[in-house]
Amino acid sequence: MSEELRWEHFSHQADIGVRGHGRTPEEAFEAAALALTAVVTDPRKVLPEKRVEIACEAPDLELLLVDWLNALIYEMSTRKMLFRRFEVKLEDGRLQGTASGEPIDLQRHQPAVEVKGATYTELEVKQAGDEWIAQCVVDV
Repeated sequence: MSEELRWEHFSHQADIGVRGHGRTPEEAFEAAALALTAVVTDPRKVLPEKRVEIACEAPDLELLLVDWLNALIYEMSTRKMLFRRFEVKLEDGRLQGTASGEPIDLQRHQPAVEVKGATYTELEVKQAGDEWIAQCVVDV
């Protein structure tokens, strides 16, 4: 995983878009996951202490992105954790990934919102020149 993942948010009515940039689809997925964390809190406040394994399968990269982000949202909700570091491997419609983070500390993390789910709205995984972009809107 690149230490300097590029990600951004984009506005979408009452929800928010997450967009990850990378040299590979894997890096773009990792950066989109970091953008997801940044919807909730400043990722720099999250310590990557505990690793959680995540596996997804889908017929194309776009559906795989939604499955990846929804798996992260599920893990955040059920484990009461936030994640900062991500590793993704993509092969033949399968994603093997890890998310590293820590339990939510309300004082330190000061979560802004709870993300309910990744949607198909503005869903896109594409190559643009030398860069890959992975994006969608998440429901908050």
